[in-house]
Amino acid sequence: MRFPKPFLKQSEKRSEAAMTHYRSLNSWLKETYGRKVYKLALDGGFTCPTRDGSKGTNGCIFCAGGSGDFSIPVNDNVAEAVEMAKSVVDGKGAEKYIAYFQSYTGTYAPLERLRALYSQTIEHPDIVALSIGTRPDCLEDDVLDLLAELNKAKPIWVELGLQTIHPESAEYIRRGYSLDVFDDAVSRLLERKLTVIVHMIIGLPGETPEMMRQTAEYIGNIGAQGIKFQLLHVLEGTDLAKDYREGKFRTLSLDEYIRILESCIESIPPEMVVHRLTGDGAKRSLIAPLWSGDKKRVLNEINAAFDRDQIVQGSRHAR
Repeated sequence: MRFPKPFLKQSEKRSEAAMTHYRSLNSWLKETYGRKVYKLALDGGFTCPTRDGSKGTNGCIFCAGGSGDFSIPVNDNVAEAVEMAKSVVDGKGAEKYIAYFQSYTGTYAPLERLRALYSQTIEHPDIVALSIGTRPDCLEDDVLDLLAELNKAKPIWVELGLQTIHPESAEYIRRGYSLDVFDDAVSRLLERKLTVIVHMIIGLPGETPEMMRQTAEYIGNIGAQGIKFQLLHVLEGTDLAKDYREGKFRTLSLDEYIRILESCIESIPPEMVVHRLTGDGAKRSLIAPLWSGDKKRVLNEINAAFDRDQIVQGSRHAR
């Protein structure tokens, strides 16, 4: 039964807003697979070159745990980990799943370990695609060739943590690679017909709203198929927390975040899939901004603002 607009359920209102204002991942998945598909966060036991001494030891300045707070450890039994991850999201109505290796750098390991881990993952009958979070400086040609080979069986998505195009910000967050390394990695991924999703952070210290919009526009013009917007969180146990407590920067208000997000959405191509509008760190370690801890409220405020401001993805996009 289809509800009249005034009586749409809240979840349906959000879905309708997404379809109207931006191309959401949920709507794209339903179009592509014809069913509810949910991401399973997995931890492959990887580390990172900014942590193991190759390029540093403390990681990126904002990183408390490689974005893996909610990930299920895989160890040696991929099928068991997938089933555990499915149980975490049980009741959300998913029929198929995307395996998402989220923690740290998902291509930073010997080739044969990657082959064994990712081959087993895509063999699982409930997995329709494999998504790998990694860095553009950890994509050697033999790794890309492996991913291209696996891509013939099931879609492989590569998620790159760019965060910003501005060199001063990249140096501050200790990203550890230059923009040309990112450009080269995207080019080589696209040559092999792999799906590229790029992460950017809204609210980095010292960046203006226009600088953040420029990052979104750059990502939109490089050929990536997807984008993830992430609010800058200040988390316990990070060097960013020390700078925050010393008053070196402030975090964005919800209204500020929404205004910048709207500008970014308008500046990316209309066909690009928006995988995330914001993000939420573990509440036990969140220092600021505290408003981000209420994800339902944040998403409702975003969608209400998109309605009010008549936001249309790509309306300001310049190729």
